[in-house]
Amino acid sequence: MLELHQKAPDFALYDAHEKLYQLSDYRNHWLVIYFYPKDNTPGCTKEACAIRDDSEAFANMNTKVIGISTDNSKSHLGFSTKHSLPFTLLADPEGKVCAAYDALFKLGPIKFCKRHSFIIDPDGNIVKIYRTVSPSLHSQELLKDLQDLQK
Repeated sequence: MLELHQKAPDFALYDAHEKLYQLSDYRNHWLVIYFYPKDNTPGCTKEACAIRDDSEAFANMNTKVIGISTDNSKSHLGFSTKHSLPFTLLADPEGKVCAAYDALFKLGPIKFCKRHSFIIDPDGNIVKIYRTVSPSLHSQELLKDLQDLQK
Protein backbone atom coordinates (compact mmCIF):
# COMPACT_ATOMS: atom_id res chain seq x y z
CA MET A 1 0.00 0.00 0.00
CA LEU A 2 1.32 3.41 -0.93
CA GLU A 3 2.01 5.87 1.85
CA LEU A 4 2.63 9.58 2.16
CA HIS A 5 6.16 10.86 1.53
CA GLN A 6 7.30 7.79 -0.38
CA LYS A 7 8.51 8.08 -3.98
CA ALA A 8 5.67 7.86 -6.48
CA PRO A 9 5.76 4.72 -8.62
CA ASP A 10 7.30 5.41 -12.00
CA PHE A 11 5.32 4.92 -15.19
CA ALA A 12 5.73 4.99 -18.95
CA LEU A 13 2.38 5.35 -20.72
CA TYR A 14 1.11 6.74 -24.01
CA ASP A 15 -1.30 9.63 -24.40
CA ALA A 16 -4.13 10.11 -26.90
CA HIS A 17 -1.58 11.01 -29.61
CA GLU A 18 0.70 8.01 -28.91
CA LYS A 19 3.32 10.19 -27.19
CA LEU A 20 5.14 8.47 -24.34
CA TYR A 21 5.07 10.10 -20.89
CA GLN A 22 7.04 9.18 -17.79
CA LEU A 23 6.92 10.38 -14.20
CA SER A 24 10.32 12.03 -14.68
CA ASP A 25 8.76 14.36 -17.29
CA TYR A 26 7.06 16.16 -14.40
CA ARG A 27 10.12 16.86 -12.23
CA ASN A 28 10.14 20.40 -10.83
CA HIS A 29 6.35 20.61 -11.08
CA TRP A 30 3.61 19.63 -8.74
CA LEU A 31 1.65 16.79 -10.29
CA VAL A 32 -1.92 15.59 -9.85
CA ILE A 33 -2.49 12.06 -11.07
CA TYR A 34 -6.12 11.16 -11.13
CA PHE A 35 -7.25 7.66 -11.95
CA TYR A 36 -10.75 7.22 -13.31
CA PRO A 37 -12.86 4.27 -14.49
CA LYS A 38 -13.93 5.04 -18.06
CA ASP A 39 -14.02 7.74 -20.73
CA ASN A 40 -17.41 9.28 -21.52
CA THR A 41 -19.24 8.01 -18.44
CA PRO A 42 -21.22 10.54 -16.35
CA GLY A 43 -18.97 10.66 -13.28
CA CYS A 44 -15.75 10.63 -15.25
CA THR A 45 -16.99 13.36 -17.57
CA LYS A 46 -18.08 15.49 -14.61
CA GLU A 47 -14.67 15.11 -12.95
CA ALA A 48 -12.67 15.79 -16.13
CA CYS A 49 -14.73 18.87 -17.01
CA ALA A 50 -14.38 20.30 -13.50
CA ILE A 51 -10.60 19.90 -13.71
CA ARG A 52 -10.71 21.45 -17.21
CA ASP A 53 -12.63 24.44 -15.86
CA ASP A 54 -9.99 24.91 -13.14
CA SER A 55 -6.99 24.35 -15.44
CA GLU A 56 -5.79 27.96 -15.16
CA ALA A 57 -5.74 27.72 -11.36
CA PHE A 58 -3.67 24.50 -11.56
CA ALA A 59 -1.24 26.17 -13.98
CA ASN A 60 -0.90 29.17 -11.67
CA MET A 61 0.20 26.75 -8.93
CA ASN A 62 2.94 25.15 -11.11
CA THR A 63 0.81 22.01 -11.22
CA LYS A 64 0.38 19.58 -14.10
CA VAL A 65 -2.62 17.25 -14.22
CA ILE A 66 -2.80 13.84 -15.84
CA GLY A 67 -5.69 11.43 -15.98
CA ILE A 68 -5.12 7.67 -16.25
CA SER A 69 -7.60 4.94 -17.10
CA THR A 70 -7.54 1.51 -18.70
CA ASP A 71 -9.10 2.95 -21.86
CA ASN A 72 -6.92 2.99 -24.97
CA SER A 73 -5.38 6.03 -26.66
CA LYS A 74 -8.10 6.21 -29.33
CA SER A 75 -10.80 6.40 -26.64
CA HIS A 76 -8.81 9.11 -24.83
CA LEU A 77 -8.51 11.11 -28.03
CA GLY A 78 -12.28 11.12 -28.54
CA PHE A 79 -12.99 11.94 -24.89
CA SER A 80 -10.37 14.69 -24.74
CA THR A 81 -11.50 16.27 -28.01
CA LYS A 82 -15.21 16.08 -27.20
CA HIS A 83 -14.74 17.89 -23.88
CA SER A 84 -11.79 20.17 -24.83
CA LEU A 85 -9.61 18.76 -22.07
CA PRO A 86 -6.36 20.78 -21.79
CA PHE A 87 -4.50 18.13 -19.77
CA THR A 88 -2.97 14.78 -20.67
CA LEU A 89 -4.86 11.50 -20.54
CA LEU A 90 -2.70 8.39 -20.39
CA ALA A 91 -3.74 4.91 -21.50
CA ASP A 92 -3.06 2.00 -19.13
CA PRO A 93 -4.93 -0.82 -20.91
CA GLU A 94 -3.13 -3.54 -18.97
CA GLY A 95 -3.76 -1.78 -15.66
CA LYS A 96 -0.12 -2.01 -14.53
CA VAL A 97 0.18 1.62 -13.43
CA CYS A 98 -3.27 1.52 -11.83
CA ALA A 99 -2.10 -1.53 -9.88
CA ALA A 100 1.18 0.18 -8.86
CA TYR A 101 -0.91 2.99 -7.32
CA ASP A 102 -3.35 0.54 -5.65
CA ALA A 103 -6.08 1.85 -7.95
CA LEU A 104 -6.94 -1.24 -10.02
CA PHE A 105 -10.26 -3.06 -9.75
CA LYS A 106 -10.35 -6.55 -11.25
CA LEU A 107 -13.28 -8.91 -11.51
CA GLY A 108 -12.35 -11.84 -13.72
CA PRO A 109 -11.48 -10.46 -17.16
CA ILE A 110 -12.92 -7.03 -16.30
CA LYS A 111 -10.48 -4.42 -15.05
CA PHE A 112 -10.64 -0.69 -14.62
CA CYS A 113 -9.13 2.06 -12.51
CA LYS A 114 -10.78 3.07 -9.28
CA ARG A 115 -11.44 6.77 -8.80
CA HIS A 116 -8.31 7.59 -6.78
CA SER A 117 -6.00 10.60 -6.97
CA PHE A 118 -2.53 11.59 -5.84
CA ILE A 119 -0.63 14.83 -5.42
CA ILE A 120 3.07 14.43 -6.10
CA ASP A 121 5.56 17.12 -5.13
CA PRO A 122 8.28 18.47 -7.46
CA ASP A 123 10.74 15.89 -6.07
CA GLY A 124 8.50 12.96 -7.00
CA ASN A 125 7.13 12.19 -3.53
CA ILE A 126 3.50 11.40 -2.79
CA VAL A 127 2.17 14.14 -0.51
CA LYS A 128 -1.59 13.52 -0.69
CA ILE A 129 -3.67 10.41 -1.40
CA TYR A 130 -7.39 10.42 -2.17
CA ARG A 131 -9.15 7.07 -1.96
CA THR A 132 -12.65 8.59 -1.87
CA VAL A 133 -13.44 11.13 -4.57
CA SER A 134 -16.57 13.09 -5.44
CA PRO A 135 -16.33 13.78 -9.20
CA SER A 136 -18.02 17.18 -9.07
CA LEU A 137 -16.11 18.46 -6.00
CA HIS A 138 -12.68 16.90 -6.45
CA SER A 139 -11.06 19.64 -8.53
CA GLN A 140 -11.74 22.26 -5.88
CA GLU A 141 -10.53 19.86 -3.17
CA LEU A 142 -7.28 19.36 -5.09
CA LEU A 143 -6.75 23.11 -5.47
CA LYS A 144 -7.34 23.76 -1.78
CA ASP A 145 -4.93 21.00 -0.77
CA LEU A 146 -2.29 22.19 -3.26
CA GLN A 147 -2.56 25.67 -1.79
CA ASP A 148 -2.04 24.27 1.73
CA LEU A 149 0.85 22.04 0.63
CA GLN A 150 2.65 24.87 -1.17
CA LYS A 151 2.68 27.22 1.85
